[in-house]
Amino acid sequence: MLNIGIIIGSTRSQRVSPQVAQHILKHAQGRANVHYEIVDLLDYDLPLYDEPIPAAFSSDYQTPQAKAWSETISRLDGFVFINPEYNRGVIASLKNALDYLYPEFVNKAAGIVGFGSTGGSSAARALREILISLEVAVVKVQPGFNLFTDFKDMREFTPSDVHDGSIHNMFDQLESWGEALKNVRQKA
Repeated sequence: MLNIGIIIGSTRSQRVSPQVAQHILKHAQGRANVHYEIVDLLDYDLPLYDEPIPAAFSSDYQTPQAKAWSETISRLDGFVFINPEYNRGVIASLKNALDYLYPEFVNKAAGIVGFGSTGGSSAARALREILISLEVAVVKVQPGFNLFTDFKDMREFTPSDVHDGSIHNMFDQLESWGEALKNVRQKA
């Protein structure tokens, strides 16, 4: 069975990312041979990155929060990143969390669900580049929600059913790639 984490990238107090994550989790219910769970960065309280040696060279983390973050990412086979767009880029809390780790991400699959004034497309593109350098295989289908049409007053998530097909296509690709990469990791 695959274990996929739906990672909430925002940690700000007035965030809407948990609503988006719950919507994605609802769509994941009942899929065969896969377990989806929400992983909230807020629960890890990661300080700004300050490890003595970059994760690409050592996974001997000094920060207790990094150790807990590492354990979570290690046990997952893939990810759906809930990626809000801030100033056309990846939110700082998510970038910070990604910077803490390296080997835990290698040879795993990821989907990106973006949202913002343009559906989060710029942030999704930036996140894709970051994930590729962590050796994560990013699937092609990237559902994107618009702050003006899929949210009421930019606070309440009210997505259109038009997104349902792309959400399920993302799951199909993610699960297929996740299973293949699980086999790669087991042979390594």
